[in-house]
Amino acid sequence: MSSHFGLIIVGDEILSGKRVDKHMPKVIELLSARGLALSYADYVGDSPERITATLRRAFSSADVVFSCGGIGATPDDHTRQCAARALGVELVLHPQAEALIRERMQDTAREQGVPYEANRPDNLHRLNMGMFPKGARIVPNPYNKIPGFSCTGPEGADVHFVPGFPVMAWPMIEWVLDQQYPHLFNRAPQTEQSVIVFGALEAVLTPLMERIEQRHPQIRVFSLPSVDHPQYGRHIELGVKGPAAHVPAAWADLQEGLHNIGANCGPQLVRNL
Repeated sequence: MSSHFGLIIVGDEILSGKRVDKHMPKVIELLSARGLALSYADYVGDSPERITATLRRAFSSADVVFSCGGIGATPDDHTRQCAARALGVELVLHPQAEALIRERMQDTAREQGVPYEANRPDNLHRLNMGMFPKGARIVPNPYNKIPGFSCTGPEGADVHFVPGFPVMAWPMIEWVLDQQYPHLFNRAPQTEQSVIVFGALEAVLTPLMERIEQRHPQIRVFSLPSVDHPQYGRHIELGVKGPAAHVPAAWADLQEGLHNIGANCGPQLVRNL
């Protein structure tokens, strides 16, 4: 298993603009608080073929991936079935999931003041939410007990499936991080240092950027141009980021290079990743 973290967001409602994704900024926040970073994110609609292809890609990696959405039991929820297809295994009713779902149904009946009817058609249908790929592990849901699940791919990838509802998904993701990956926390602190460069073109800065990356292979150089910033106007934020121990030397080289080409530099920015 690698220390790279990925995110999959499932749902037509995100791609249509009906709802705005809140998962990615929150996952970035949860990872950052633990000294981790998000390496990539995929958005996919409610197409079984596309979901399966996305999950096959995730399972063929050695990454830790969180998948949000599509694990319910309505006709437009395909993620559970696609996960099984991507792994080449069957869907089975997970015994612990069944127990938790039945417990939730009993709680709901009690709250409504009606008897719990285990064999009522709608209650039997709800058990589909516990149909997971064979070999899956439970991810507990503190909100309503209906669990998510985790599966491991052939190359060691851990893919964790949670609902699309933030109120459920976020504490479930936190639980996974804190229970399964504390050994990765703050293992390699990352730092980012940058400077606002006025009036420069990226083409002029590119040779300097390439030279910095050649001299400092552990470091990534970035440029973020802006044409209408409310404070700085037209400018480029130019910087270096990477392991905290390697950033100072690369930053010194970058500053020297900017001085040598006569760049008009403004404020400097520092961010711990």
